[in-house]
Parts: sequence; structure tokens; C-alpha cells
Amino acid sequence: MNISVLGCGRWGSFLAWYANKVGHKVTLWGRSDSSNLKELKLKRSNEYLRLPESIELTDSLEKAIYFGDIIIISISAQKLREFCKQLRENSITDNKKFILCMKGLESSSGKRLSQVFKEEMGAMVSSAVWLGPGHVQDFVQGIPNCMVIGSEDIEFTKVIVNALNSELIRFYYGQDLIGNEIGAATKNVIGIAAGMLDGLGYSSLKGALMARGTREISRLVRAMGGNDITIYGLSHLGDYEATLFSKNSHNRQFGEDFAKGLRFEKLAEGVATIEALQKLSSIYNIDLPICKALYEVIFNKKNIEKELLSLFLRPVKFEF
Repeated sequence: MNISVLGCGRWGSFLAWYANKVGHKVTLWGRSDSSNLKELKLKRSNEYLRLPESIELTDSLEKAIYFGDIIIISISAQKLREFCKQLRENSITDNKKFILCMKGLESSSGKRLSQVFKEEMGAMVSSAVWLGPGHVQDFVQGIPNCMVIGSEDIEFTKVIVNALNSELIRFYYGQDLIGNEIGAATKNVIGIAAGMLDGLGYSSLKGALMARGTREISRLVRAMGGNDITIYGLSHLGDYEATLFSKNSHNRQFGEDFAKGLRFEKLAEGVATIEALQKLSSIYNIDLPICKALYEVIFNKKNIEKELLSLFLRPVKFEF
């Protein structure tokens, strides 16, 4: 099978590496001005991995779309809508199948990425999401993990799982698109909170954060029409170890650096997701205290220690 990966950052380069590893012909696309693509063309490697010579590198979007039977998109979540318009205008996407490999919500609307994709590309274009735990640094060392593929078409889901399943990544069928997408996006938000606790020296509170975080997000998923149990699966709780505790987590590191007054230079998708969650909280009339506290700290410059500790020192109440 021919697979094209659009986006050549940390995750995109890994997806190309992985698709090649499990036996597919792969083209990896990046913008002509992308420093990531320039580095890969020059050295066939980046700080995370080395790409085999059999993977073709290109800055031609039209060529990449034409090549792939399956098109994997791995870009910043906030750039998806604009990118879809570029796809629609410059490429023939008939009979192509797309997989979204980003974790986030559109900050301006609170919409899930599959919703954004469908709005821009049309309901007839097949799409799925690839979610769940795992870091490039672990995968390239042969450390396995479990992930989720989900779509509104179970037969399409099965095709993708059959094409990509391996001993390195075992895939599960995602049956609840709302729960999986909200779960995957919001685990980054909980990861930021965990990093802030690390930065403040309150790492022992991360257990309480995990317990309350899953409850908070499960209420939101239920209000949105999803299955609240999904939050206790791979896309959210199953990704906590990789996000709340790992040194490789951008979101956790952003939170730690923020608490210490340091500048974090890499992408932390959870920041934009916090903005989206404020909108969803209002739309669905759901109290999201952890998300609200992070919003106050990051966007309104409230005191970090005061806001976070207040989450765990609220008035006495029943747990469930």
C-alpha cells in the first residue's frame, strides 16, 4: 500500500518511519521552507530518528496526495482548517482515505478535528483519527505500546488497523469518536497541569490530578453525546503515563517550565486546547475546574500555586 504523510515534524517523521517499517511504500511531505524537511533531506535524520532511503521526501503537496492510497496528516491542530482548504484547492482527493494524527481542538470554535476536516473537505471524503499513548523516543528503541484508530465507518477503521498493526503498535478499534477525540485533546491539558505541579514541587498531587481529571473530562464527553467511559480508555487515561510523567512530553514540560518562569520553545498543543475547553464549558454548561484554573493561570496571569492548590482544597464534598 502507498502511504503519504503530510507533516515532517517529530510525529510526522515517526509516522513515515513506522509505515515504512510495517511494509508500505511511503512519501513524506513538508513545506518547501520547512527546516524539518531541509534537515531530513540533508541528513536523512533528525534528533529523534533516521529515515530509510526508501522513504521519498517531497515539498510537492500535489505529488504526495497523488502517491498515497492513505494520507496521514500530522500538523499543528490549529492549522488544520487552513491546510484542508489548501488540500481542496490544489489536490485531487477523490477516493483518498485520510487519517488525522493530531491531538487537539480548534481553539476558536471548540470543534473536534474530525469535524473541522469534514466541514472543509466534505462528508464524502473518508477520514479517521489515530490516537493514544506513545513517544517517538520509545518506539524507535523497539518499546511497544497500544493505540486507537477511530472513524464513523467501522469497515474503514478495520482497513487501517489491518494495514498498520504490528508488534510495535497494537491498535484497538475506536467506537466513540467524540470520547476519543475529546479524551486525546484534553490529556494534553491535564499534562500541563501535571507539569506545573512538578515545577512547584507538588508532584505527589499528580495522583489526585489523574483521578479528578478523568472525572472532569468524562462529564464533558457525556454532555457532548459521547460515552463517558471512553475517557478511561487509551485515548485519555491510557495516555496519562506518557503525558503526565514522561520527560518526553511537550505538554508536561511546558507546564513545568511555565511554573518555573522559563520559556518553552516547542509546540504544546494543550495550550490552545485550554482555550477551546473554555468555549465548550460555556456551550454545554459544564464546570471544568482544572481547565478553568489553567486558563486563569496561563491567559489571565493568576498565581499558579494559589490556583492549582485551590483545586485540591475545595469545600468538603462526596467524591462520587
